[in-house]
Amino acid sequence: MGWATPYISRLREGHTVQFNPRGNSMTPKINSGDLCTVVPVGPGGVAVEELQKGDIVLCKVGGREYLHLISAIQGKRFQISNNHGHVNGWTSDSQIFGKCVSVEA
Repeated sequence: MGWATPYISRLREGHTVQFNPRGNSMTPKINSGDLCTVVPVGPGGVAVEELQKGDIVLCKVGGREYLHLISAIQGKRFQISNNHGHVNGWTSDSQIFGKCVSVEA
C-alpha cells in the first residue's frame, strides 16, 4: 500500500479526488503541499486516448505510485517522468488512474 492507494481506489470508483502531495519532483508545476484535483481515467472519465505528452497523471510504474508527467507515448504504453527530467519508466494504460486537472497553492 502506497501513499496514493486510497485516491486510486476512489478514482477507480469514478470519483474525482483532491490531495496535497509532498515532495519536490514536480516543481514548479506542483509544489510540495499544493492542492491537486485529479479526475478518473478510464470508463466514465477521461478516455485513455485523450492523454497527451505533458499531462500530469496519477499512475503506477513498477509498483510505485506517482503523480508525474507523461513524457512519451507508444501505443498503449506511457513513459512517466518527473518535472526535472528523471524517467521513472514505462507503464501500461491500465496503470494510469487519474489526470491532474488543477493545482492550487
